[in-house]
Amino acid sequence: MTTLHFAEAMLPDGWAHDVRVTIADGAILSVQCGIAAAPDDEHHAIALPGMPNLHSHAFQRGMAGLAEVAGPGDDSFWTWREVMYRFATRVSPDDLLSIAAMAYVEMLEAGFTRVGEFHYLHHAPGGAPYANRSAMSAAIVAAAAETGIALTHLPVFYAHGGFGGAALSERQARFAHDLDGFALLLDGARAACAALPDAVVGIAPHSLRAVTPEELAALETLAPEAPIHIHIAEQMREVEDCLAWSGARPVEWLLDHAAVDARWCLVHATHMTAMETARLARSGAVAGLCPITEANLGDGIFPAVDFRAAGGRFGVGSDSNVLIDAAEELRLLEYGQRLERRARNLLGGGGSSGDTLWRAAVDGGARALGVASGITAGNAADIVSLDRDHPALVARGGAALTDALVFASARGVVDCVWRRGVKRVTGGRHVARGAVARRYADCLGGLLA
Repeated sequence: MTTLHFAEAMLPDGWAHDVRVTIADGAILSVQCGIAAAPDDEHHAIALPGMPNLHSHAFQRGMAGLAEVAGPGDDSFWTWREVMYRFATRVSPDDLLSIAAMAYVEMLEAGFTRVGEFHYLHHAPGGAPYANRSAMSAAIVAAAAETGIALTHLPVFYAHGGFGGAALSERQARFAHDLDGFALLLDGARAACAALPDAVVGIAPHSLRAVTPEELAALETLAPEAPIHIHIAEQMREVEDCLAWSGARPVEWLLDHAAVDARWCLVHATHMTAMETARLARSGAVAGLCPITEANLGDGIFPAVDFRAAGGRFGVGSDSNVLIDAAEELRLLEYGQRLERRARNLLGGGGSSGDTLWRAAVDGGARALGVASGITAGNAADIVSLDRDHPALVARGGAALTDALVFASARGVVDCVWRRGVKRVTGGRHVARGAVARRYADCLGGLLA
């Protein structure tokens, strides 16, 4: 049993002072407010619930910064994708373990405590399955175990290279499955995840361009209670191609043809009409927003103000992992709305913008990843403490702390991170960073030589 005492803590019903959190077997046993610390309590200043990272492609951390040179024509998501394909062809299971471990160390240091790994790099180069079909999933699980981050594993079904069942290209061979092969992969992923505490296994049809309607319907039956994540409406070309194929826009088509509800996460959903935005909000599905990656790729700006006004839930993810920073995702989400509308404090609901954003992303991200959230009895002890001496936090309390975290701090404001009550980050540094970083450097030195 461990007991942590915080001078201030963000609890589900508001900020509280002198908060004593008792932890047993990885879960929060009790939360007491307004109580003095006991002699054996571990003292910290400021506690927040850990942030779920609802969308990650861990292997892409290894190519961060490699697609920032302009080509001979216009650069876009589609030209970035060619760089990604070239990098993906080189990554082995051992490489993936090294890269994912580095990404997960950085996530924990940034305040992310659970990751939704949208995992489509399945096969050996050339497309042949490994002897262990789930070898790449096992590498993701091993990275999560080594670093201590919670895992919602989302094996991706990827069968086609375009709308209407178009054939995959040679560069996509490592991603490919038919339904029978995917069911075997899913079984292997579940077996690999069984050793992780409170791991969740969902499914991820990659996108409407990568599955047929019949395949999408069949996938829903493979995991009837699990989270379902899908890329959708990220790029205008995708919207145009979907219209040409079906006569409907991507979000419109999905809502018309699938039983979209609270276990769904629609990743990006950047390009929606007002009607699609309202319908998605009413469905109960979570919008999976990745503002850093969406800005890096030139995707566009999600209609967050209208979506929130309609009651929509959202979470944030680090997606391509070009930069891993929970607060920066929220900052850029709000700033994108400000730039588009030329106004301020648009997503705070009339109150604290930073506090509202953190709470909403914790709630929506946890829902999308199939778990409960918040510093409350019965939940996993996934807690982030902030450095009270950081200049951004001086003379601030309550919601003003989260405003400072989101809008006025750089890296270094996170002090400690507990995952299931185990302190994985102390003084802003993951306890295994040194060994993980050395292995990562050796791995990238070989991959990029």
